[in-house]
Amino acid sequence: MKAKSIKGRSSDEIKAALNQCIGDNFKPTLAFVFLSVSQDRKTICDYLDQAGIAIFGSTTNGEFIDEETEGGAAAILLLDMKKEYFKIHSAEFQHNNYRSTSKSIAEKAQKEFGKVAFLMAVSNAATDGEEVLLGLQEIAGEQVNAFGGAAGDDLAFSKTWAFTNGWESDHGIVCLALDEEKVSVSGIATCGWKAMGTEKTVTKSEGNHVFTIDNEPALDITTKYGGLENITPENKDVLLELAANFPLQLQREKGDPVMRPGLVVDWSDHSFYTSGSVPQGSKIRFSLPPDWDVMEKVVKGVQNLKDTEMPEADALVVFSCAGRVLSFGPMMNAEIEGVKQVWNVPMIGMFSYAELGRMAGGNLEMHNLTTCCVALKEK
Repeated sequence: MKAKSIKGRSSDEIKAALNQCIGDNFKPTLAFVFLSVSQDRKTICDYLDQAGIAIFGSTTNGEFIDEETEGGAAAILLLDMKKEYFKIHSAEFQHNNYRSTSKSIAEKAQKEFGKVAFLMAVSNAATDGEEVLLGLQEIAGEQVNAFGGAAGDDLAFSKTWAFTNGWESDHGIVCLALDEEKVSVSGIATCGWKAMGTEKTVTKSEGNHVFTIDNEPALDITTKYGGLENITPENKDVLLELAANFPLQLQREKGDPVMRPGLVVDWSDHSFYTSGSVPQGSKIRFSLPPDWDVMEKVVKGVQNLKDTEMPEADALVVFSCAGRVLSFGPMMNAEIEGVKQVWNVPMIGMFSYAELGRMAGGNLEMHNLTTCCVALKEK
């Protein structure tokens, strides 16, 4: 399978790059399209559609095809995968029916392929990615390969989009089903954040609303461990610092902990809402501010994936949390370059609001502050 990555800051640039790379020796059938909400996605999709290319698309908080991250641009990974090896499904979430929607997609995919893997993009910040994954597992089994991300909107926290040929939704899912008998799919979700202190107990929570930890208000105990000051509604920097640098580390019985940053504070009782569920009674640890080791752990995790599961790859797809950019700034390029060099094949990536995937030795989860890398190779 051949793969080529292109990018541009306008639909005209994308059209020119597309025309330049398509020829007698390369006729792509599938495109991963990661772009800013400011881009003319309809025109870009029309160009691809006219060329007979199936689209897996998501808006982003930034995008990349190499170590240089972009903002406000469009990045595309073109593959000439055989059309009978994949199928794209899309659906709107009706009345928050996340699990039944993904379950329906998995049922269709299993009729198409005996063994199936999934890549997905979901739109709308309220979408429950855990329910989406549970729906896939209910049909395809707990060990199913499933990876993806939550669409972004250049950090406006307003409206995000998942899209494919002739369809888009601000509260839906686009899902690429792959025939694993024909296409090898290997991926890993890695965060790298270090923990500090001893385990604490979530003493009161409802879903993703964390009220108290060790019977102290969640905000108070977290900011105390983080050494944060001026904890008031007027100090917007505190909320950004809390989300980007001091996530809760939700401990799991197996595999690495899952990041649960506080995103919205209820100032009436100093509780906060996290990106995913934090069950009452669960164990958490607090996080140290990130350093170079965090990025090195991600690259080492991807290298281990190559060494143990996927010695060769044709292409690489990366879903990385926008919070990592907020934490690392320009240093983020070093992580992306390190990931790229593992296989040194065409790559595309997006900065997302959440990541979907499996950490080493763990379960399928919805993550934050995590990098999810997926390697593809046609057999």
